[in-house]
Amino acid sequence: MLAGIRSVVSRADVALCHMETVYGTGGVYTGYPTFKSPPEVARALAATGYDGCSTASNHTLDAGADGIRRTLDALDRAGVRHAGSARAEEEAHSVTMLQAGPADIAHLAYTYDTNGFALPDGRPWAVNFIDEAKILADARAARRAGADVVVVSLHWGTEWQDAPDERQLTLARSLTAARTGGRPDIDLILGTHAHVPQAYEKVNGTWVIYGMGDQIAGEMTNHQGAKDPRGNQSTLGRFTFAPPARPGGRWEVTKAEFVPQLFDVDAGRVVNLNRAIAQGAEAQAVRDRIRDIVLSRGAAGTAW
Repeated sequence: MLAGIRSVVSRADVALCHMETVYGTGGVYTGYPTFKSPPEVARALAATGYDGCSTASNHTLDAGADGIRRTLDALDRAGVRHAGSARAEEEAHSVTMLQAGPADIAHLAYTYDTNGFALPDGRPWAVNFIDEAKILADARAARRAGADVVVVSLHWGTEWQDAPDERQLTLARSLTAARTGGRPDIDLILGTHAHVPQAYEKVNGTWVIYGMGDQIAGEMTNHQGAKDPRGNQSTLGRFTFAPPARPGGRWEVTKAEFVPQLFDVDAGRVVNLNRAIAQGAEAQAVRDRIRDIVLSRGAAGTAW
């Protein structure tokens, strides 16, 4: 399912994904509205080259504490790190750190909601919820723990809306404006949830992906009950960081890119649209549409 994007993902020093659903067991898997996905997905992520995944989403509690445990256990067995949900309080308060050459990368993750499912009894720490004060406190703690780059995954926004909503814009401005000792607390924001690609934008000097879209999804139906091909369109963000000129300075993004993707529902495969243009005008039209959305907030004219 992911082979078509492996050549891009596997070359990254650190590759992060979003695991929106929890895993089932014993071959019992379910779809909307409460998901249980095959745990074999974890091995596929590792084989594709993903190093870590955010696991905080509105579906994190679809199967309660058992769903979280199964999901994180499977990711651990596959060697894929994770952030955003936890099996134990100690795990919830630890910082997920990954290594990219000489840089230590902290990965933090949060969701806007869990579709009304209450936190498991005695486990108020099971899922990270979006709270500006908590996010900044966690980012600062990660920096104190030695993080050179702090990446925050946010499950937010309005489903089926190409443009980021006001809450996304407001929170992005606040989070990227936060500084400690003159250094930004957050170095990159990766957004998910809307099911469709949304814009990339440099806010207060920090790159924000408002929504990457769904890399893998079945045939999608929007809120009007219509089949919506946008639900199978997505992007993969690629950011190149360079070390600071002096110790204690910020690692700066020297290159920002995106790879347009399409999930071919019939074939069950992710398609890298940069390589699929030769297949015809339809692939090119989808790629061009994604490009227009990604650049809709001025990313193309940003000085890096």
